[in-house]
Amino acid sequence: MTLMPEPQLWQLARPNVLRMEDIAAEAEDEGWDGMVLTDSQNLSHDTYVALTLAARATSRLLLGPGVTNPVTRHAAATAGAIASIQELSGGRAMLGIGRGDSSLFNIGHEPAKLRVFESYVREVQAYLSGETIDKQGYASTLRWLRDAQTGKVPMDIAATGPKVIALAARHAERIGFAVGADPERVRWAIAHARQALPEGKPPLSFGLYLNVCVHDDVATAANMLRGMVGTFAHFTGMHASTAAGLDARDQQVFRSLAQDYERPRHGHNDAAHARALPLDFIERFAVVGPPQRCQALLAALLAEGIDRLFVIGPRPDVVGEAAVVARKRFVHEVMPALRRR
Repeated sequence: MTLMPEPQLWQLARPNVLRMEDIAAEAEDEGWDGMVLTDSQNLSHDTYVALTLAARATSRLLLGPGVTNPVTRHAAATAGAIASIQELSGGRAMLGIGRGDSSLFNIGHEPAKLRVFESYVREVQAYLSGETIDKQGYASTLRWLRDAQTGKVPMDIAATGPKVIALAARHAERIGFAVGADPERVRWAIAHARQALPEGKPPLSFGLYLNVCVHDDVATAANMLRGMVGTFAHFTGMHASTAAGLDARDQQVFRSLAQDYERPRHGHNDAAHARALPLDFIERFAVVGPPQRCQALLAALLAEGIDRLFVIGPRPDVVGEAAVVARKRFVHEVMPALRRR
C-alpha cells in the first residue's frame, strides 16, 4: 500500500498586531503547518506588519497573505514586502494573491479585470525572481534581493473560475482553489489547471480554501459558518464568473449571492445574504458536523490531489467562544486523522 504524503494544514486568520505573536505561536504549538492572514486594509490591521510579528514569534510556521490583491500596492511593493517576510522567516513565506474582494469594494473598486491581474502577476513574479523590468525607460528591480539568503517566494493564486485557474496555471507555482467542498467540483478545477499548464512548466501544487466547523450537530455547525460561507461562495457569483464545474441545483444560490451580497456585513452571520443561504447548501459547500464526518469529507477532498487545506473556521468576533471550541476540536479530533491517512 502506497502512503499519500501528509497534507499541509493552514489556518486562516485576521491580522491583529496587538495579539499576532500569541496567535501565531499558538497555531505553531497546535501543529498547524501554516497561517495565512486576510489582507483588507479597511477591516483589519496591516497584513505585512502582522506577518512580521508572526515570523518573529515562530520557527517553523509557514506564512503569507490569504490573499492580497493587484490594486492596493504596486507590484514592486508587494514583491518587496513578501520577500522581506521570506528573508526574516528563513524561507517560510508564500504569496497568496487574488483579484481582490473586500479590500477593493471598501475603497470603491471592483475586483481587478483579468488582463490587469495577469499583468500584475507577471510583474510580481519577475520582481521575486530578481529580474529587471522596464518601467517607462527605467530599469526597475529589487536590488537588495541580490543579497538575500533565501529562495524565491512561491506564488499561490486564489482561483474559482476557469479563466483565473488557467491564468494561475500559466504564471504561479501554486493554486488555491475556492470552489467549496464538492469533490466533483474540486476534481473539475484540478483537471482544468492541469490542462492549462504550459508545456515544460513544473507541476502545480494545489490548495483548497475550505470553510470548516466541528460540532456534534451538523445544523449548528452550518449556522456558525453562515457568514464565512457567504463570503467564499459569493466568489463563484462574481461578475464574469461562469457556471463551469457547478452543481446545477446550486447555481441559483450563487446568482443570488452575486445580486444581494450585503457588503457592509461582509463575513457576518446576520447579513441578509447569509441568512438566506439554504442549510443544505451550506452543508454541501462547507465541511461541518461531528469529527468523524469532517474527517471523511476532508479525506475525500485530499484524495483528489489537494496538497494544502486552508481551513476557515467560524469567526470568534461573530460567534464568540464557540469558534475557539470548534478550532480546538479540529486540532485534537480531526487533524490527527488527516495526518495518519
